[in-house]
Amino acid sequence: MGGLASQTRAEDLSRFFDDNSSPSPAAQNLQGFLNAHDPSTIIHDGGKYWVFTTGRGIHTLFSSDMVIWEKGPVVFDSPPDWTSRAVPDFRGDFWAPDLIRLNDRYYLYYAVSTFGSKVSAIGLATNPTLDPEATNYHWTDCGMVIQSRKETNFNAIDPALLLDANGKLWMSFGSFSAGIMLTELDPGTGKRIAEDSMIYPLAHHASIEASYLYRHGGYFYLFVNWGLCCRGVKSTYNIRVGRSSAITGPYVDRDGNDLMHDGGMLLLDSAGSRIGPGQVGIFADKDKEWFSYHYYDATQEGKPTLGVQALSWTADGWPDLS
Repeated sequence: MGGLASQTRAEDLSRFFDDNSSPSPAAQNLQGFLNAHDPSTIIHDGGKYWVFTTGRGIHTLFSSDMVIWEKGPVVFDSPPDWTSRAVPDFRGDFWAPDLIRLNDRYYLYYAVSTFGSKVSAIGLATNPTLDPEATNYHWTDCGMVIQSRKETNFNAIDPALLLDANGKLWMSFGSFSAGIMLTELDPGTGKRIAEDSMIYPLAHHASIEASYLYRHGGYFYLFVNWGLCCRGVKSTYNIRVGRSSAITGPYVDRDGNDLMHDGGMLLLDSAGSRIGPGQVGIFADKDKEWFSYHYYDATQEGKPTLGVQALSWTADGWPDLS
């Protein structure tokens, strides 16, 4: 959900977020309530699969089988108080959440911003369970993780989390001309190790955003979006990828092009009624890996729709969705 995109998408997205209807089955034979923009990584808890999405209060979807999806509760009934101080024009539409399980709790990260601005922040909330019926279900606001302003060289939106093999917690984030950045977090608190801790540049392109990091074999893979979202069937989002042997980079694509210099192997583009795929998540379930994203369904007037499909890997170690 990105930085300097058109102001008009505020109106486009508001009608999607306020629409409680259930779209027709989407690609990959998903059924039920599939209205999802900027879906988080799929996560499993208590016999159900959960996805968190952009929307007022942060929207949720859940499923018992990862095929038939239902609408879940919102995370926030009202925005935490700190959000309006960090972003004065913020009105409660949270962007691009992602979550990870740490310390027997779920750590949910999300972006607070306004369209076309670098005055942004990434926040954190935690919960011991994702089951709304559980007696201990409660989202605890943990405040701000990182903030950007007009003068900073990054935009604090689109968080994505990765816990590496050494137990280090990392967060990628960022968008557009400022590019994709990486910072290390404290796995105990979920916050930055220090207020001035290192921020590493990972990728750059004129219309880059929605990063996601994943470890496979001996490499870290950086997935990003190029193009514009939030324009329905006129969206130009496409998913690209590069890899590195070190999480801090450099990341290069299959042809050896550096992602800091407009590199990125095209992985998924518009096809048929699936327009503008974006916002990657990868969920490993037993012996399978699943690749999630949203797209704009041309059969449903361009509604943002959840997509999930099997992920495999080529012999030379690149992700494959064919």
